[in-house]
Amino acid sequence: MPIEIDVLGSISDIPAKDWDDLAPDDNPFLEHAFLAALEESESVSPDAGCVPKFVIAREHGRLIGAVPLYLKSHSYGEYIFDWAWAEGAQRAGIRYYPKLVAAVPFTPATGHRLLIANAVDRMAVREALLRGVRALADRLSVSSVHFLFCTEDEKRFLEGQGYAPRLSLQFLWENRQGSPYASFDEYLDAFKSRHRKQVRKERQAVAAHGLTFRTAVGTDLDDEAWEALKRFYSVNVLRHRGIEYLQPAFFDILRRTFGHRLVATLAYREGQPVAGTINFEKGKHLYGRYWGCLEQFELLHFELCYYRLIERAIERGYTRFEAGAQGEHKLKRGLLPAYTHSAHYIRHPKLSEAVDEFLRRETEAIKEQQALYNDQSPFRE
Repeated sequence: MPIEIDVLGSISDIPAKDWDDLAPDDNPFLEHAFLAALEESESVSPDAGCVPKFVIAREHGRLIGAVPLYLKSHSYGEYIFDWAWAEGAQRAGIRYYPKLVAAVPFTPATGHRLLIANAVDRMAVREALLRGVRALADRLSVSSVHFLFCTEDEKRFLEGQGYAPRLSLQFLWENRQGSPYASFDEYLDAFKSRHRKQVRKERQAVAAHGLTFRTAVGTDLDDEAWEALKRFYSVNVLRHRGIEYLQPAFFDILRRTFGHRLVATLAYREGQPVAGTINFEKGKHLYGRYWGCLEQFELLHFELCYYRLIERAIERGYTRFEAGAQGEHKLKRGLLPAYTHSAHYIRHPKLSEAVDEFLRRETEAIKEQQALYNDQSPFRE
């Protein structure tokens, strides 16, 4: 039987179990419940300029592959920046939007973008999915297709299919291979002396604020804690004059359907939550996502966003903690630079040539930047 390709306009058109059978063991953001929460809360919607266009593959009626694909009328919330490409296209009289983006909206976390079932011809399914994506791009007359935060293996495959590869940098924590850290103190023992002293000094300064701390899974949080997390997110967006991508209902839906994946670190003053983070975990991976505070406490950001989450990762034997996009300040806390990968197909030949030249120069700069960061590692040789 040939592989059948279809395009669906909502994750709700796919049974949750069928979709989750394709989802990897270490990425919560690709689960049906998370993607459904984005849609149900209208964080993803035509009004948000981000419309689901899931390309799926079936064989004998069974779902055997999928691409989490979105039709976008802007480049907000992607963290792999192509604003310069859009501006260049505009100057050249080339329409850049809409475009197709294979990613989890508003989520700079590496994961599979070509989801494949077990016990199938993986290459055949990959090729069929990509033909489906290309056909959709042609039918919608989009300017381009972008696979963001894909795996390195997927990037190599996409490059072989005519996509331009792109490197970016992200800071992440990885557990020690062979002999995982037994405690946070053992982790700090691997630091150079001055960096180890700095971390301990920062944690002592936070302890002096007189706050109490809690790290808990979403299913263990009460109404007050959930309302605080929702408020922290909104306040932080407002403070940085950002865009509130996630609608308030998103957090209510997460509590109902996805609380077991959420991990919060919270700080309390006199019993009231004053700061906290929203994170997610699955398998051996932990992902930091959102932070916010109602009052300013020196160095509290580092305590809640990094140190307490690294402690959790060590206690649970996790292999990786991804703390989100950007942030050179993460380096001194033991989160080292690592490549993230994307792949881009530009339909207009002239624009494609310009992007290819840009990426060649950018790749050289990214590699140089990583070398500089590695020289600043806090770890002993």
